[in-house]
Amino acid sequence: MKTLKKITLLIALIALFASCQSNTDVNKILANQDTKKAIMNTIANDSNLSIDMMEVMMNNENSKMMMMGNEKMTMMMMENHGTMMKMMKENPAMMQSMMTGMMEICKGDSTMMSSMCKTMMENPQMMDMMHKKMGGKMDMKGMN
Repeated sequence: MKTLKKITLLIALIALFASCQSNTDVNKILANQDTKKAIMNTIANDSNLSIDMMEVMMNNENSKMMMMGNEKMTMMMMENHGTMMKMMKENPAMMQSMMTGMMEICKGDSTMMSSMCKTMMENPQMMDMMHKKMGGKMDMKGMN
């Protein structure tokens, strides 16, 4: 009798454990437009989840390129400059990721690179810092 109880208990525990396991198919969940919208709204309305999502997006090359290529996104980032600066100060990894992404895009776009160089050259603090980093060996001839 004791053996039967043990076997029954073991089977019940295995069944309980198996029922708790779920193989969630993310694509199936996201295929439902109402569920997808609810998930996105939940992330957008929760500051911690939003930060997590931005980190995931900034660590994904496809997402970075999509965000940088989106004029609406770029304008929003420019309008919220203070918020953006605060986020970068709080998350240096995100800032580094964004800077690396910008530099990679500039390497392939001579107009953007020229604009960035011009902006940096017009900023005395930036020029002083670059001059110090180069040990005073920066030649400015022909850079304009």
